[in-house]
Amino acid sequence: MRLVTFKVGTGSNQLGVVVDKEVFALEGQDMRAFLAAGASAMQQAKKVERGEVQPKAKYPLDAVTLLAPVLNPGKIIAIGLNYIDHARETKMEIPQAPILFAKFTTSITGPNAPVVIPGDDPQVDYEAELAVVIGRRAKGVSEADAMDYVAGYMPLNDVSARRWQFADKQWVRGKSPDTFCPTGPWLTTRDAVADPHSLAIRMRVNGNTLQDSNTSNLIFKIPFLIHYISASITLEPGDIIATGTPDGVGVFRKPPIFMKAGDVMEVDIEGLGVLRNHLI
Repeated sequence: MRLVTFKVGTGSNQLGVVVDKEVFALEGQDMRAFLAAGASAMQQAKKVERGEVQPKAKYPLDAVTLLAPVLNPGKIIAIGLNYIDHARETKMEIPQAPILFAKFTTSITGPNAPVVIPGDDPQVDYEAELAVVIGRRAKGVSEADAMDYVAGYMPLNDVSARRWQFADKQWVRGKSPDTFCPTGPWLTTRDAVADPHSLAIRMRVNGNTLQDSNTSNLIFKIPFLIHYISASITLEPGDIIATGTPDGVGVFRKPPIFMKAGDVMEVDIEGLGVLRNHLI
């Protein structure tokens, strides 16, 4: 299924499932609450998708505004240097354990929404990433059981203020400006993705492909990341894990490429949709 948070005009937020070129509205307004409701909510959504249960309403997909699928995650946990080629382009050693950092939840924004360049232009960069959305409370989870805790996947752009990131010697301020975590266009449920470790992942800027890789190149795979994180941090429904970006980011290009007003960024992940945002 492709689950969305959306609104029609100036109306309230709604949950829905995308079927062909329509959105079938579901009960509720909050994706975290929907995921926390567990299997029963997911089964009801599948019945709506299959036409076994009438939706609250139906809308043409191009008539709604898609929002970030999870508007208010409890946590955004990101992984640094998780593609070998990206580690090499930074001239850093291949990590022996996952490098964790946080993006504050106020950085969340949705598809087609603007990404706002801070006033003193801290060298804004793009990072195409596969995001994992947690579906069940997870604490001390084994690798063998980890995938049972995944609700699904979505494209994520780990927008980064490089000047702040490198000046601070840690990453939180440079990774967390408002609007610096676009996600969407929808949350594709785990059962609809045969293998999350075999997906083409690309970043296009103004139509030019600047990152082109595959999630098979992840150093630390999703089950290990959930196991590693949940050993010390309780994961809750709606929490987001950003699994890292491949090589080709702007700051390490020669000459560097930084985003400017009017630029359009597109994260394109095979089977998961295209996340498009513009800079202002």
